[in-house]
Amino acid sequence: MKISVIIPVYNAEEFVSQAVESALQFDEVHEVILVEDKSPDNALQVCTQLAEKHTRVRLYQHPDKGNHGAGPSRNLGIEKSTGDFIAFLDADDYFLPNRFDAERELFKRPEVEGVYGALGVHYYSAKAKEQYYSLFEDKLTTVYERHSPKDVFLGQIYMLGSFGLFSIDALTIRKESLLQKMDILFRTNLRLHQDTEFLFRLSFYLDLYPGILDEAVAVRGVHENNRITLVDSKKINPASTRILLWKEIDRWAHDENKVPGNVKQHISRMYRSFEIANAPLTKKWGMILKYLLTDYKSIRSGLYNINFRDNLF
Repeated sequence: MKISVIIPVYNAEEFVSQAVESALQFDEVHEVILVEDKSPDNALQVCTQLAEKHTRVRLYQHPDKGNHGAGPSRNLGIEKSTGDFIAFLDADDYFLPNRFDAERELFKRPEVEGVYGALGVHYYSAKAKEQYYSLFEDKLTTVYERHSPKDVFLGQIYMLGSFGLFSIDALTIRKESLLQKMDILFRTNLRLHQDTEFLFRLSFYLDLYPGILDEAVAVRGVHENNRITLVDSKKINPASTRILLWKEIDRWAHDENKVPGNVKQHISRMYRSFEIANAPLTKKWGMILKYLLTDYKSIRSGLYNINFRDNLF
């Protein structure tokens, strides 16, 4: 196995060295690709030092040296990669020693196009733990049962919390399959949740297999300045960001002829539920009445959606 580990770097000078070292512990890691995304801190300097110190570390920036977000940064990393497999790591997270244990065996089978595992959590400070423990606790982010690859896409779309989640940090993909089957990699128009949107589409096009689900293979680093932590903890309105996610999924589903009609309909209903949740109070009742009359299942879908319930009134 020759694995390219892609790390988008933004405002992570305190953490990126740990992320890189955690990836370099594996002989299978052919290269660590850092894509520095015009950080306001000293991350570029730290990344330069890492690239000078380690022969397997390669550093890139966007051609205009600008800030483009995690999605385009990961796309650039994929473009520059030379390994046979792709793994991702956020700059404030890190791999554990068992990260590729399942992959070593599973990827011996040619039908395996991707492997996902479980993600743990680490609090970088007492303040971060005080603020966010109620959100993450010490739980694994994992898929709760071992599913056939054909069930992974529908499990994520239909079953939501009961299916569980897998993180991009715990995912390894066969590069050839990724480039052959997905014309669009990470969406460039999503600043947040672009990894979730990518995982939805990836599980539709590729056969993804469960790896280690009952213990962490990578760790989410929680700190006060993590943007997605602010969303998950509702310091940034989650409905306002996830409506863009579901709008994008809805648009893709209706453009993709292979998505069954009933699945497209369900995705549209999920999008509408977020649309209602994010609407001003003066519009909510009108939208609820409209969908009660024309498509009441949009409301029913929303009632199973915690973000819809929390933002309904």
